[in-house]
Amino acid sequence: MTTTSQEAFLRAFHAERPAVTTDAFAGARAADGRSSYEILRDRVAGHGRVLDLGCGDGLLLELLARTEGCRPAGVDLSPEALALARRRPLPAGTTLSESRAQHLPFADDTFDACVSHMALMLMGEVEQVAAEVARVLRPGGMLACVIGGGAVGGEAYELFVGLLRSAIGTAPAEQRIPALGDRRTRSRAGLDSVLAPAGFAPVDWETVPIDLSGPVEQVWDALAGVYDVGPLDAATVESLRVDFLAGAKKLTAPNGIVPCGMNVHLVTTNLTANPAPSPETRPAAHAAAIPQTRPAAHAAAIPELRPAAHPAAGTATA
Repeated sequence: MTTTSQEAFLRAFHAERPAVTTDAFAGARAADGRSSYEILRDRVAGHGRVLDLGCGDGLLLELLARTEGCRPAGVDLSPEALALARRRPLPAGTTLSESRAQHLPFADDTFDACVSHMALMLMGEVEQVAAEVARVLRPGGMLACVIGGGAVGGEAYELFVGLLRSAIGTAPAEQRIPALGDRRTRSRAGLDSVLAPAGFAPVDWETVPIDLSGPVEQVWDALAGVYDVGPLDAATVESLRVDFLAGAKKLTAPNGIVPCGMNVHLVTTNLTANPAPSPETRPAAHAAAIPQTRPAAHAAAIPELRPAAHPAAGTATA
């Protein structure tokens, strides 16, 4: 499966559901009450120029723009998601670009930090992505990402994963998603192997449980937004839904809330050295820097099933 075909799948998926990652994660909370978007925003606090890689419908951009002194910009593969981002209350001059992460339309040393919510793990040609992020970051700049980390055991997400695996196992080939992203982005050692050659320090890796609990239909809507469900026929999806609702009933608390938890990994690193530029990492388009005015991931695909989770620039929105 080529990067081109992977990106075609992601574009088509997000044309149908451009805000799917935000729908699933905006209301979900860590133990400290923050969403995964807010955790990522706080990790780059104090940085002025921030690039959101796979910005989707712009929720993270909006959060960043509320931070004093922050001048964010966003790139994404999905024109439909970017159209939603442009409706957000972002500062005048915010740069939003329909671009691939492998060829960013920014000059060298443009940004102080780069963030990516549930998107880096979807990207093909990930070494090129790392090289491009390193190129547009200033020396010492920060890269901070949220990456899917699987189900919290014994809850509705784990139930859903098992049922979906069974459904996919009997589905015809045309109803299965392509392999997305690079497995190395799912582990600490794997990410280091990708990022170190581009000049990044060893990553800091923190696992954070995110609570997606709620009424059963709300939980179903969040989980059913994963990429793997998209190609399934209507009858298979309805059967999956019926089985999930039946299983979730056994988990439901007296107050009607179904427990549903997902782990995410918060990954941060800093650029310690900018490698010598090469023709592959410095295309002519890079001469266009973003305006220096004060501006501005999901489908959360199942980590256990596919190396995917949310589209974004370069093989991926949210």
